[in-house]
Amino acid sequence: MNWTITELNRKAAEEILAWKYEPPYDFYENERSEEAVAELSGGEYRLVLDESGQIYGFFCTGSSAQVPIGHEFSVYPDDHVDFGLGMNPAFTGRGTGAAFTAFILNEIRRGTSLPTRLSVATFNKRAIAVYEKLGFRKVDDFRTRSAEFVTMVENRGEHDDSAG
Repeated sequence: MNWTITELNRKAAEEILAWKYEPPYDFYENERSEEAVAELSGGEYRLVLDESGQIYGFFCTGSSAQVPIGHEFSVYPDDHVDFGLGMNPAFTGRGTGAAFTAFILNEIRRGTSLPTRLSVATFNKRAIAVYEKLGFRKVDDFRTRSAEFVTMVENRGEHDDSAG
């Protein structure tokens, strides 16, 4: 895959907010609102396009990538870069998750020497398997009203860049 990264603008934000996933992944759907459009297009999220210019997914870093209630459980010490990502449902379940995530990680690593961390809902076994393949390990867990999450941190030097 030849992906490129670009700004996530209002039009792309509206498209992403219209994505529909199969259960149980519909947990990741968001309602379209001005607040949601503003968050996605406010500069903290980046768009990942495929070679035809179609939106393959997106990612963010920093506080936008954290589950807010996780702070109550002290799962976000400042010694990591948090990242989150979303993949267009048209491309999920096709075996490209590891390559897509590795592409994003390589972009994030260009700007920092800190290891990366992510939060993922525990029911999302596909994503957890991808992250483990890339050298992430589970370190914490916490629960919101709607789901249980784990935080995973990268073991620098142990990830598999040949994924995908």
